[in-house]
Amino acid sequence: METSDQEGKEPERNLKRPLEDEQNSMNLRQRPRKRKKVPGPVLPKNALMQLNEIRPGLQFKFMSQSGPVHAPTFVMSVEVNGQGFEGQGTTKKKAKLQAAEKALRSFVQFPNASEAHRAMGRQIVNSDFTSDAMDLSDVCLFNTFESGEMQAKEGEVCIQEQPAEEKVQTQNGTSPEVPVGSFTPSPTVRAPLSPPTGKNPIMLLNELRPGLKYEFVSETGESHAKNFVMSVTIDGQTFTGSARNKKMAKARAAQAALAKIYNLVPAPPPGLQSIPSDNSSSLHTPQVLADQVHKLVLTKFGELTDNFTSPYARRKVLAGVVMTRGIEISDAKVICVSTGTKCINGEYMSDQGLALNDCHAEIVTRRSLVRYLYTQLELYLTNEGDKSIFMPREDGQGYKLRDDVQFHLYISTSPCGDARIFSPHETGAEGEATDRHPNRKARGQLRTKIESGEGTIPVKPDSAIQTWDGILQGERLLTMSCSDKIARWNVLGVQGALLSHFIEPVYISSIILGSLYHADHLSRAVYNRVSDIEELPPLFRLNKPLLSGISNTESRQPGKAPNFSINWTLLDEGMEVINAMTGKDDYGRPSRISKHDLYRHFKQLCGRISSLSEDEPKPLFYGDAKVKSLIYQKAKAQMYKTFQKAGLGTWVEKPIEQDQFDL
Repeated sequence: METSDQEGKEPERNLKRPLEDEQNSMNLRQRPRKRKKVPGPVLPKNALMQLNEIRPGLQFKFMSQSGPVHAPTFVMSVEVNGQGFEGQGTTKKKAKLQAAEKALRSFVQFPNASEAHRAMGRQIVNSDFTSDAMDLSDVCLFNTFESGEMQAKEGEVCIQEQPAEEKVQTQNGTSPEVPVGSFTPSPTVRAPLSPPTGKNPIMLLNELRPGLKYEFVSETGESHAKNFVMSVTIDGQTFTGSARNKKMAKARAAQAALAKIYNLVPAPPPGLQSIPSDNSSSLHTPQVLADQVHKLVLTKFGELTDNFTSPYARRKVLAGVVMTRGIEISDAKVICVSTGTKCINGEYMSDQGLALNDCHAEIVTRRSLVRYLYTQLELYLTNEGDKSIFMPREDGQGYKLRDDVQFHLYISTSPCGDARIFSPHETGAEGEATDRHPNRKARGQLRTKIESGEGTIPVKPDSAIQTWDGILQGERLLTMSCSDKIARWNVLGVQGALLSHFIEPVYISSIILGSLYHADHLSRAVYNRVSDIEELPPLFRLNKPLLSGISNTESRQPGKAPNFSINWTLLDEGMEVINAMTGKDDYGRPSRISKHDLYRHFKQLCGRISSLSEDEPKPLFYGDAKVKSLIYQKAKAQMYKTFQKAGLGTWVEKPIEQDQFDL
């Protein structure tokens, strides 16, 4: 029986742990759970910690104690390279902290960060960008900074120190967190930005001014290139930033506040810095000017295209010219706006000057500017010369631009040709921005546009002369690239041969790009490759305008370029739309900026206003008027010679039959 009972039993199994008794169960419930530590923000280092990092091992000495027992005052001192700094406080710790602050503030007497470090007995090659900003409070000394969502990841920051007599003291005698408006202009101190491990503008501004709120302002722009505007208000001042998304717009607004209140302005990485003009009378801060010019041109284009809803808002390249008078950028005027990326089909050439050969935006903009210059000279025909941007020359012969007038050219991308022949996301060895490849033979070469297409090719030795009948028979019509034409404007001026009968050369003061900006390549393309030009006639020079990108770069415009070009000039009621393939509008009418129309303006001025030469111009036809501008033709010949001498190619001229017409 026992055997059968054992056989009937089921085999033993691994059972779960039995339940605890009631008492143990209560103890388990009451046992506190471990809480995970929530990582908080990294606490900023005070002045004492910062000083110890720069010069480890400093010894603070107790100097004295004074005051009653219940409220003592301690004095501590520290010696740095033979110079002593004393601090006092209600505790020894506070006294040491004040002594460290005084030691750090003494560094601003040095012209740059590296000298300050050398004075501390330590050689630092790449110092932190805030190492000179000793008037920032102890909560932000030596903090790193990164532009974050902005373009620059490394570069420079300009810091201006306030005079000692203007430093603000709080009730306890220590310096407050950087007060608004406490900085005043002084010699700029530059130091490199920190690596990408630092803080972006939003984080840095939040440390300096906690609790700030950003507000959404507006959303504008074309459907494929939206532009968001965010703002932040500090002490009654509102700072705005715009970008292709809200996060970047917030960073721009924060950077604008940092620049205005704390004078912290990050410079872009190598290759993206602005290149100042060689004209010492430049009146505007480069980046502020560039951003304002871009905003004005884009706003005007939006007005012309019904807030970018018009079919003619489609474009690949947008260009415009803005005029400033004096130092007030707020008074700037948009003179002309245009779009376009195509050239005329060879079979539509006009021997009466009725068709536009080149409808690239930059070229159309320059023709629109020339039309505006004519209208300003025509004011002298109605005794309203005092309203003109021109004034008579001292010798009474001809006119010149008034001293306070400047023209600024905006292009939404780098001009076709030499300025655009580079890889925008690559640099040279060890981060060098300049392309030093020994086999880059095409750098600086003259290039021609492709008929009815986009892009450029280097000029061929046998293509310098074009014939009318050859093009009509099927040869491609060659047109010089925009980079080459802008280089030409920097030698001859934008006014052209006809206006050179009446006025001194008019040069562009700045060239601002909305995208694909590279300082080295753009400067080479628009003036450096002709820097060896010699024997220019009087009044002409090699112009070196300000070159700059914008803070909020334009997005790339993918897809096929439209076949039309629009143009608008100040005082026009609306924009003119030109078929880029025919050089005329859709009804076959000539453009208001065609050779024929500009020649009509020229003929109206002949014999009625003063000219630069003693002999009044009496041309037989359009081409004859250009040839008779002798000093202009001499300067042009020197420019062509410079290109050839440098081995950059030969300038390709249009068939001479195009200029043999009269009204």
